[in-house]
Order: sequence, then structure tokens, then C-alpha cells
Amino acid sequence: MKDIKDVLVVVQARLNSERVPQKMIRSFNDTSLFEIAIKKILESKIIPKKNFYVSVYEPELIAIAKKHNVNIYNRSEKSANAESSLQELYEWHDKLPFKYVIKVNGCSPLLKTETIDSFIETYINQEEDGLFGVWEKKTYYWNKKGKLITPWPKELFFMNTKYVEPVYEAAHVLYASRMDTIKNNIWMGDFQKEGDIKLHVMDELECFDIDYEWQFKLGEQLYKNYENI
Repeated sequence: MKDIKDVLVVVQARLNSERVPQKMIRSFNDTSLFEIAIKKILESKIIPKKNFYVSVYEPELIAIAKKHNVNIYNRSEKSANAESSLQELYEWHDKLPFKYVIKVNGCSPLLKTETIDSFIETYINQEEDGLFGVWEKKTYYWNKKGKLITPWPKELFFMNTKYVEPVYEAAHVLYASRMDTIKNNIWMGDFQKEGDIKLHVMDELECFDIDYEWQFKLGEQLYKNYENI
């Protein structure tokens, strides 16, 4: 079991997205993706405000963070443009005084505060150092050679997903890891070691992630009508 005082919650953002320019501060239902993410974490009933940081570089993002009076890690320009090195991308790993980190994707406007809190609770109560948000899929998958790789019950002679063993798809919305392993390029744990990273099953709709222009436009409509879905 982990102590909540040892857990950092961070939202990391930058403005150099090529597929959806300025998406974190662009108008999104009269607010912005960055503000939505900040407000949801501030509503948490579990994480102390002093444990919540935003990691940002651009002045526009810093201004929004100051408006909401949240802790700011002043990300470097090098980090804001990093694509591969964990140490550069998550340069706060050896600079903020926490043992563990929970990273929340700021591009997922349908993610609920209750889900974030559930993820945090699961993490602090588990022994493992890694936790990863996923959603359940019950469907059929083939590899590039056309071989069916979905576990199929031997007694089943027709396609019926009701009887198919579930698999789990990466949500890329909530992540948890030890901080000190990042220097060794270990994020959440060993992906090749069974059980080293625990999976936290989430609602698929909450995992809606905005990477493309069509997702930004659809996301606005989903967010606006979320309570009616």
C-alpha cells in the first residue's frame, strides 16, 4: 500500500501539435481541453492540491495554470519538443519530491473525476508499481498473415463475441509509475513481464482521446451531450 502524500498527479501539455494545432488552448465548448483537465483534478476527493502539478512550457499554458492557482513545473523547450527519451519527456522525474506519479491525459475531455479517483485508489492500494488504464474488447483480431489471434472456444462454430475471451486495449488516458525508474527508461514497469503492470479497466467512452481534427469536432459534440449519452 502506498501513502497518498508520495503520489504526484501531473497533466503535461504543449502547443506544438501538428495534427490539431493549439488543441490544448483552442476553444472547446467555451473552455479548453487544458482547463477541463485541470478542473476535473481539482474536484478530486482524494488527491491533495499540493500533489497536483501541470508540466508546461508555453506562456499561454502557464497563464491558464496560474488562473486556476495550480502548481506549475516549468517544462523546458527541449522537453516540450521531445519525442523519444523518457528522461527528456518527463524531465520532472528527479526534480519533484514524490515517489510515484499518476499521469492524466489532458486530451480526454470525457474522463470523469470519479474515474480518476478510482484509478488513484486502486494504485495506492496495490503492491505493484505500475497501473495502466485500458478498456475491454470482445471481438476478433487477425495478424498480418491472416491468422486469427483471438482466443476462440473450441466448441464455437460461428462468430459470436458473447463467447469470445476478452482482450484489453490501451486507453492512453491514465498511467501510474514509480518516479525513480524513469531514469532507466522504465515507465510503469516491464511490459514483457506478465503481471508487472496492472490493468485498470475503464469505460470506453471516457477513453476518447483527441489526436485528429475530426476527433476535436466530434469531442465537442460528445462533451456537450455527455449526460444524455
